[in-house]
Amino acid sequence: MAILYTTKASATGGRAGRAVSENGVLDVTLTVPKELGGDGATGTNPEQLFAAGYSACFLGALKNVAGKEKVKIPEDAKVTATVGIGPRDDGTGFGIEVSLLVDIPGMDRAQAEDLVAKAHIVCPYSHAMRTSTEVPVKVA
Repeated sequence: MAILYTTKASATGGRAGRAVSENGVLDVTLTVPKELGGDGATGTNPEQLFAAGYSACFLGALKNVAGKEKVKIPEDAKVTATVGIGPRDDGTGFGIEVSLLVDIPGMDRAQAEDLVAKAHIVCPYSHAMRTSTEVPVKVA
């Protein structure tokens, strides 16, 4: 695969810490939700960040697919990603559950479903989730 863009972000403090992108534009305080034993302090968490990234990426893929078919996606189109976390059934760690809700106001349902199915193939987040993309991990 030819890589067209690469970026980095780093986290310190784990789920109760800070995450910063390499250019400093993303700089967020991380907090643990009450449901996971946290104090409910103001901040974000990895699941919210994943939901934001996936929803934005999927909408971009939808616009890409629609553009190739000469179809205009309205400006008020919205993709909502729902991300849940919980212990895996095998007891060895945690897993995530993800679903997408795509709202394309004014578009015929059949056309919307066709475009969404095609976007689900194009979107790299969808591809990674569907194929369990291997992630290399190494120690610095």
